[in-house]
Amino acid sequence: MTNKKINFLTDFPAISTQEWMDKITADLKGADFSKKLVWRTPEGFNVNPFYRAEDLEGLLTTKSAPGEFPYVRSTKTDNNWKIRQNIDAKCAKSANEKALDILGKGINSLGIKVNKAELSEEYIATLLNGIDATKVELNFKVCVKEAAKLASLLKGYFTSKNIDLSQVYGSICCDPINRMLLKGKKLSSEEITNILINLLQESEALVNFPVIGVNAVSLSNAGVYCSQELGYALAWGNQYLELLTEAGVDPMVAKSIKFAFGVGGNYFMEIAKFRAARLLWAKIVEAYEPSCLCAAKMKVHAETSTYNKTIYDAHVNLLRTQTEAMSAALGGVDSLTVLPFDVTYKTSDEFSERIARNQQLLLKEESNFDKVIDPAAGSYYIENLTAMIAEQAWKIFLDIQNNGGFLASIENGSIFAQVKETADKRKKDVASRKEILLGTNQFPNFNELAAEKIVNKECACKCGCSVEVSDEKLPTERAAAEFEALRLATEASAKRPKAFMLTIGNLAMRLARSQFSCNFFACAGYEVIDNLGFSTVEEGVAAAKAAGADIIVLCSSDDEYAELAIPAYQAVGGEQIFVVAGAPACMEDLQKAGIENFIHVRVNVLETLKGFNKKLGI
Repeated sequence: MTNKKINFLTDFPAISTQEWMDKITADLKGADFSKKLVWRTPEGFNVNPFYRAEDLEGLLTTKSAPGEFPYVRSTKTDNNWKIRQNIDAKCAKSANEKALDILGKGINSLGIKVNKAELSEEYIATLLNGIDATKVELNFKVCVKEAAKLASLLKGYFTSKNIDLSQVYGSICCDPINRMLLKGKKLSSEEITNILINLLQESEALVNFPVIGVNAVSLSNAGVYCSQELGYALAWGNQYLELLTEAGVDPMVAKSIKFAFGVGGNYFMEIAKFRAARLLWAKIVEAYEPSCLCAAKMKVHAETSTYNKTIYDAHVNLLRTQTEAMSAALGGVDSLTVLPFDVTYKTSDEFSERIARNQQLLLKEESNFDKVIDPAAGSYYIENLTAMIAEQAWKIFLDIQNNGGFLASIENGSIFAQVKETADKRKKDVASRKEILLGTNQFPNFNELAAEKIVNKECACKCGCSVEVSDEKLPTERAAAEFEALRLATEASAKRPKAFMLTIGNLAMRLARSQFSCNFFACAGYEVIDNLGFSTVEEGVAAAKAAGADIIVLCSSDDEYAELAIPAYQAVGGEQIFVVAGAPACMEDLQKAGIENFIHVRVNVLETLKGFNKKLGI
């Protein structure tokens, strides 16, 4: 064995960017670098296939330390986020029992949905009985018209228990704009201002209780992209600041605003989003000239998005929420709610809630995510993503400001139109598999049934606020909803359709195309029958008919389709739906012979399956 030591400077000489580009260009063999390797993101900017140290030059994101303005790296000097679980406190006693139970299982932050109809001194006393308010973060959601009353009751309760109000941490999510977005409630700027000022007066003694919410989770659940969520959230928060400062409130009121963001499945993009959010909000608050820049620290809660969650193969939701939790933790959020994997179809049970809690505990206790502040700092890729998302979000923010602000954009419908446009695009991408939902539009569980497990009822606003209602509101449909409706229709049909793979010819191509076709038809819940191969199309058609097939899918190579497809089609004789797996060069000739159905990577999977359902009478 040699004793020679490695000298990194001589044995591994530096490689310039141009040398890398020359090598890549040679390997591409004439293909366009920008078309082949540069990713045009849905956010509206390009991402290169590699980044180097020189790409950090001039970036503002690298200029500050954790806990220092503009807080891009963190508003804290550690990364110890709060683990939150939500409770619906319809019954104060039951909610209290549940809270006491989960506080012994790793939770240190509670998200409590208050029952407006029961709100009273007795309700609060029962709800918080036995909970040490100095050790647990208490966060409340209530009807905006009752937020001031809630603040008064909390203050009275803590005082009656001789609790130092400066040692109580939590929030009240009073967010009139979110009500307008989700439920179409119409509120004037004067009404919103009065609600917030009354609340601020009632909560003044609760110094560590931000009471104004910017619940951008609603945007995430509507299907917007990261930069849109951030741009809208900034305009949303700025609208509250603008209304209050114009009413004479000190700019330090920024400390009373707390943001809640959704976390989607784009792992690195979400990390960058949280870093960009702190940077941009700090710059916005700075412009109001508060007496202390501590007011520019963005308070951030995160919640895993429901938009990309599914009913079928629901345990894949665990994988989704785990990467989302990682994004939020590495992005430096203050608190995080991981929704249970079964939230799409039922009221979560003890098992799914425990798993959701443990997902965060694993990140802390076993993966040490809380031990390092902003571990993404210095990453060539994430630093550039942060800058690009910040730039894109800032453009959205300025556009809204130049058109009268966030409230004006809600009132004239432009926000709803923009969100709907994005949601429609994403639905189209899911339908054509440009956006993949494992277990739903790709690689489904072939024999899973879901109808019996769905118990969720439709959500409705029980607020009872006497305000005018508009038809315009944010979409709430999940990305998987249309595929799920298609498959549920199959479950409800009298007979489960059978799709038979008539595999023949070239071994590699027939296997590849039969696998593609099995996955394709299983997305609609059809029974798929795969085969090793047949010697003749007549043999394959006979086997398909003997199996009771409703659809016969010819799986072979493009060259062989010219010879095999028409005889196979004629052998079927119109008794079953005949499908060719692929888009062969001879497609036009096959169509002239009467073959109508072709499935391949360029078809709209959802619409094609809907067509088959219609033909089958489902």
